[in-house]
Amino acid sequence: MKYISAVVAAAIASAPVCNAFSPSSGRSPLRTIQQSTQSQKTSTSLLDTQTDSGPPYSGPASKPILDSVKFPSDMNRLNMSELKQLAHELRWEVIEAVSKTGGHFSSSLGVIELTTALHYVFDMPEDDIIWDVAHQCYPHKMLTGRRDRFPTLRQLNGMSGFCKRKESEYDSFGAGHSSTSISAAQGMSVAKSTLNKRKNNCIAVIGDGAITGGMAYEAMNNAGYLSSRMIVVLNDNGQVSLPTGTQSAGGVKPASQLSAYTSNLLVSKPFQDFRDFAKSFNRLLPENVQDVNKRIDEYARGVVTGGTLFEELGFFYVGPIDGHDLENMVPILEKLRDSDSNKPVLLHIKTNKGQGYAPALAASDRMHGVGKFDIATGIQQKGKAAAPSFTSIFANSLIDAATEDRAVVGITAAMPGGTGMDIFGRRFPKRTFDVGIAEQHAVTFAAGMACEGLKPFCCIYSTFMQRGYDQVVHDVAIQNLPVRMILDRAGVVGNDGPTHHGCYDLAYLGCIPNLTIMSPSDEIELRNMVATCAGFDDGPTVLRYPRGVGYGADKLQNLFGYDLEDGEIPTKGVPLEIGKGRIIRRPGGVHALGEDIAANGSSDSKLGSGGRGAKREDRVAILSLGTRLSESLIAANEVEEMDPDIAVTVADARFMKPLDVDLIRELAKDNGIIITVEEGSIGGFGDHVLHFLSLDGALDNGDLKFRPMVLPDAYFEAATQYEQYEMAGLNSHHIRGTVLRLAEKVEVPELAELEK
Repeated sequence: MKYISAVVAAAIASAPVCNAFSPSSGRSPLRTIQQSTQSQKTSTSLLDTQTDSGPPYSGPASKPILDSVKFPSDMNRLNMSELKQLAHELRWEVIEAVSKTGGHFSSSLGVIELTTALHYVFDMPEDDIIWDVAHQCYPHKMLTGRRDRFPTLRQLNGMSGFCKRKESEYDSFGAGHSSTSISAAQGMSVAKSTLNKRKNNCIAVIGDGAITGGMAYEAMNNAGYLSSRMIVVLNDNGQVSLPTGTQSAGGVKPASQLSAYTSNLLVSKPFQDFRDFAKSFNRLLPENVQDVNKRIDEYARGVVTGGTLFEELGFFYVGPIDGHDLENMVPILEKLRDSDSNKPVLLHIKTNKGQGYAPALAASDRMHGVGKFDIATGIQQKGKAAAPSFTSIFANSLIDAATEDRAVVGITAAMPGGTGMDIFGRRFPKRTFDVGIAEQHAVTFAAGMACEGLKPFCCIYSTFMQRGYDQVVHDVAIQNLPVRMILDRAGVVGNDGPTHHGCYDLAYLGCIPNLTIMSPSDEIELRNMVATCAGFDDGPTVLRYPRGVGYGADKLQNLFGYDLEDGEIPTKGVPLEIGKGRIIRRPGGVHALGEDIAANGSSDSKLGSGGRGAKREDRVAILSLGTRLSESLIAANEVEEMDPDIAVTVADARFMKPLDVDLIRELAKDNGIIITVEEGSIGGFGDHVLHFLSLDGALDNGDLKFRPMVLPDAYFEAATQYEQYEMAGLNSHHIRGTVLRLAEKVEVPELAELEK
């Protein structure tokens, strides 16, 4: 389908727009663009070009034009034919690069022509181009001097997978979360006007998913009010939710009425009738009849359908146009660039996510995020996991709860695949709700459900729940509503980097009254905690767990000491007692407990430690919250192997709120050293334990040493999760070192010695 005829596009490019557009005063329009009737007949949209339906797929043997373009200024000399060839080479460079590193893939393929046109028309870095979310920024990075760095994409000390201001002067604004670009562009525009800068071109590129976020509408409303000079490019590809086609209460269509609105605008009877009329009638008129072209332009902008939502917000609306057609986009962008108007413009383009690579177009999620893959076939290189992911374990546990209780429902904010709601949705589509990129709405939506007796599980990444913080306080906690908040991706997340780490939830949620906060140490505990949330109706609960996979039966038995019947992991969770932790390991090892740890996590017996821990200062307790428990157990084993005097007890707190004060008192009474370990920032679990010990008087006698091990006060760039925990000092050998230092078994250099 073509979206706007070549005639209409030419009218927008050549006619005065709302009497506000002056003749081009910047870079000259491309000489190769022909406005003749013949060119209109032969112009072919890239959207209409058929891609080979089967493998093998391959790109050009060489990329001479891309090789000649290191920075956007190198594109000035290109004609239209060369510009199209550049886009073709750029597309295959992205395909080849991501096939070797993995990353966000199809989003970049969908904006190849748009990126090429923007960098051809505008003058970065003096002009600002802001990419919303920025998972589509790979072609932008390749055209701005970073092509040679792509082998390091999303790796330790490598190139970020998102826009990052400190990485390049061409990254106007950092991103990772959605719906921020319009606000940033507006701020830049107002600043440039205030400072009387000679040029003021600020372009926000936002997708039809990100524009569902409330912040985008707040910014558009304010931009129209202030008459801020800016261009918002709405990249409309109909891929609001991931993966596409997730079963939910809204069906399988994208979770956005805006997407439906723009699609209906395209296929509406008046618009289709007008397109047919324009194609035939305009051929009878001379090209310089500007008043007719202006009427064509106004008609195409939606006057025939009664105006558009964007015009009501104060924007001048242009489109929708084919976002893969450079011959249409370039002159339109040039006209917008050279306008003297301060009225904000919304340029609506239609694109295909994954354009130009058949495996991406055929994938259910359009290959949004991929690992390494074979270009010829599109098959991704995924190793077989030793155990299921925590996300899938949660989803299947929620299915168990929903099977027994019809009041259980699941909510996600445009991340069904990432949170496991796609799994739940296949089983219970009528009880699955995808609200789009709207975390604030998701939380209060869940609160409303809880008011009427449903049991909502609001499933949002830890880093994205930050966006719904006021709703957690105001709409859930103050009213003490039993909303179950499920925070996936807690702790560090690996190669997505600092915008996606779930480091802060324990700190920002721990200070809120009425919340019950829990974190599982392993897959059995995760199942138990889902069952605990499902059965708890006395207030809101928070369950947070990391990105990654479970440990498997062997490790659960040998490291954690579980006594698994027939060596099988239980498939169903059992509710835990709220606010009760457990001791996992006594001095001598996990099997030094009087009885093995049952699958429900109970452990009541104690055994003496023999000759270990004869002195209080040699008795150490490691109190862990979350999946650093495995590293704590490894560290405890290593310490006792190294030193026959040290006795190490390891406990799993399970809950941060309410704290198990009886367990903490027991550990403080029996040990001379307490170390807390968590996958969160300062202000979280360790601070709560320290606060209690201080108020309880456990620190008054000076015979108890306490150390919290938390993520340091820094941002962690892209790397593997292990590398990030290594940098954070939270792996087993760091815990072991902390134990030995506090037990005074190793010499610690004084600060003056370190400075020499």
